[in-house]
Amino acid sequence: MYFKIPRMICWLAVLAPLIPLLSFAQEPVDYVDPFIGTTNYGATHPGAQYPHALASVSPFNVAFKQGEGNVHEKDLAWNSRVYIHENTYLTGYSHVNLSGVGCPELGTILTMPTAGELTFDPEQYGTTYHNQESRPGYFSHELEKHQVKVELSSTLRAGISRYTFREGGQSNIILNLGLALTNETGGMVRLVSDREVEGFRTIGTFCYHPEDVRPVYFVARLSKVPKSFGAWKKMPAYKAVEADWVGYNDTYKPYPGYQQELAGDDVGAYFSFDTEPNEVIEIKVGVSYVSIENARANLDTEIPDFDLDRVAKQSSIKWNELLGRVQVEGAERDKTLFYTALYHTLIHPNILQDVNGDYPKMGTHQVGNALGNRYTVFSLWDTNRNVHPLLSLIYPELQSEMVASMVEIYKEGGWLPKWELLGMETGVMVGDPAAPVIADTYRRGIRDFDVETAYQGMKKSADTRLDNPIRPENSEYWEHGYVPVDQEDKWGGSVSTSLEYYIADWNLAMLAKDLGYDEDHERYLEQSLGYKELFDPETGMLRPKRASGAWYSPFDPELGKNFEPAVGYVEGSAWNYRFYVPHDMKGLIQLNGGGKEFVDQLEQTFDLEHFDMANEPDITYPFLFNYVKGEEWRTQKRVKELITTHYNETAAGIPGNDDTGALSTWLLYAMMGFYPVCPGEMDYALSTPIFDQVTVTLNPDYYAGEKLVIVKEETGDGADFISQVKWNGAVNPGYFISHEELVKGGRLEFVVSEEPAK
Repeated sequence: MYFKIPRMICWLAVLAPLIPLLSFAQEPVDYVDPFIGTTNYGATHPGAQYPHALASVSPFNVAFKQGEGNVHEKDLAWNSRVYIHENTYLTGYSHVNLSGVGCPELGTILTMPTAGELTFDPEQYGTTYHNQESRPGYFSHELEKHQVKVELSSTLRAGISRYTFREGGQSNIILNLGLALTNETGGMVRLVSDREVEGFRTIGTFCYHPEDVRPVYFVARLSKVPKSFGAWKKMPAYKAVEADWVGYNDTYKPYPGYQQELAGDDVGAYFSFDTEPNEVIEIKVGVSYVSIENARANLDTEIPDFDLDRVAKQSSIKWNELLGRVQVEGAERDKTLFYTALYHTLIHPNILQDVNGDYPKMGTHQVGNALGNRYTVFSLWDTNRNVHPLLSLIYPELQSEMVASMVEIYKEGGWLPKWELLGMETGVMVGDPAAPVIADTYRRGIRDFDVETAYQGMKKSADTRLDNPIRPENSEYWEHGYVPVDQEDKWGGSVSTSLEYYIADWNLAMLAKDLGYDEDHERYLEQSLGYKELFDPETGMLRPKRASGAWYSPFDPELGKNFEPAVGYVEGSAWNYRFYVPHDMKGLIQLNGGGKEFVDQLEQTFDLEHFDMANEPDITYPFLFNYVKGEEWRTQKRVKELITTHYNETAAGIPGNDDTGALSTWLLYAMMGFYPVCPGEMDYALSTPIFDQVTVTLNPDYYAGEKLVIVKEETGDGADFISQVKWNGAVNPGYFISHEELVKGGRLEFVVSEEPAK
């Protein structure tokens, strides 16, 4: 024993530094950093978020910005996000939020803890903060003015906040329905009791489009009985001057103990307490787009008690379950980028139905009832390109539910969605993006949805010549084979719109072929090749054209490079759309003079800084070199450059608006080593993976394979170029591989070296 004890002590001393690593091995959820994308117009938020949830709780810091001294100036910027990382002045915590969108909406039902004298003016009770922490399902920081520690978590339809009042004394919790991102105004509050408040807030007019408006209903409940409570309303200044409300800002009127409905543009509720130092008070909020009764049922079902830790743990478990479908091996930094990107793709589309299945039906004020999940927030112009193909591969059961929701939207509203939000068609952006999503989903092997009804909906959008809300230019498009520029002031983006229609028609042709509709296949396929009418041999661009057949002039291919308006193009220039014909790359290469000329022009796009990583129309470009034999190394080079240049683990780590996960999805594919160049096309373009190994667990209900394993074998230091690709041990004949092969399961092996393959 004399000799054994010292030896044991020695071994413990050696192992001690490793014990934390052995005991707390990091899970995928531990690599997610929700602060990534909260600046540089990424428009993500760092708040407590459950996967595909109707509710979330996020810090709201965009109402005011801190000026010099202690002056807080109104932030007049057009914000499409509730939180901007460099802003420092917080005015509450919103309970319905969007992630990565380009227009302001939601960001409402704000709660706010304060200490000391009660005021209802957010400019006065707002505060700076420090010690921020965010992880999936949990957020916390400390409020400097009020000395309050704030902790947030959420479920699918409810949020919970825990406020620790450090100093004690008079403490307050304020509910504010005035502040919001939405362009709509108006709300109602009613104090049900001294611990519960209910009401609604109006939302809508997304991107200033005149779609319908909706109320979002809520019920909020506190963990402690207050010493006083009531409602409040902001009064017109001229009326407030006549009154003498001692202790309150003279434009805000309190209604102590008031328990009737109180409505207005700026209304809210308050609860005041006598607290001990470090006393904790919690508030939980349930939301619904159907009724107050449903909001209460959502709250009672999902957060029946005041246990934020339990809620946060459940959220973390769910996130880890979803994120864990993909296991990656490589650098810690790369894992952070990857799992944060995957996190961002699993926020939208999100559910719309309440716990009892109720949801607002599409385009009406009626209530439907869903047997399963009913999804909303279909930003399809962005997500048809890569988000939905990714979901089809990794989460086919979710993608199936989303497409089923799209079909139900068609049954209820008469049209497939374009940019649907909470049962309202916003009409934002151009094209017919539902067609690529549906065709791509079906062709990837997900077929447990009503494809015949979906096909009829696709045909309706494609064939209706007049009064078509999805394709308002459709009559002219079918007459000329392209959208003429003549009525640009009415429609906007004639070239962009035409190119989107061609992709939709090609997908409709492919689905028609799969379903046995041969005549439809031929008609839509022919229409999809109309892009050749817009090809200008003199400039090499896809150029705006008049109904007469004359080119639009004067023509500046660089106009739109800095997001300024450009005739013929939406959110980009002629360069950004020059190669946007993913369904017929061989034909486009021929128009450009063949492979060498095509590669030269494609390289110019990057060298002359015409490529825009921050927007969707050209994000396939780095993968297009794969279409020219011997030039595939350029894809491998460009993809790595773009990852290194535009993505990082800071708040500015997404190159621009995430567009409900589209830019994050580009990164995911690029890091795994393959990319879907065109929705509906089943071949992936290959590039050098970032990780040593990626393991995707396939869903056996949809795919024959158990796992897809992607391996990178380096033959030297700094090896970036593919020398050989093997699929299940056999040499892959080129730099593409089919979806059908990958979902059979197996090993995709990249042998990489320091020099490009010859």
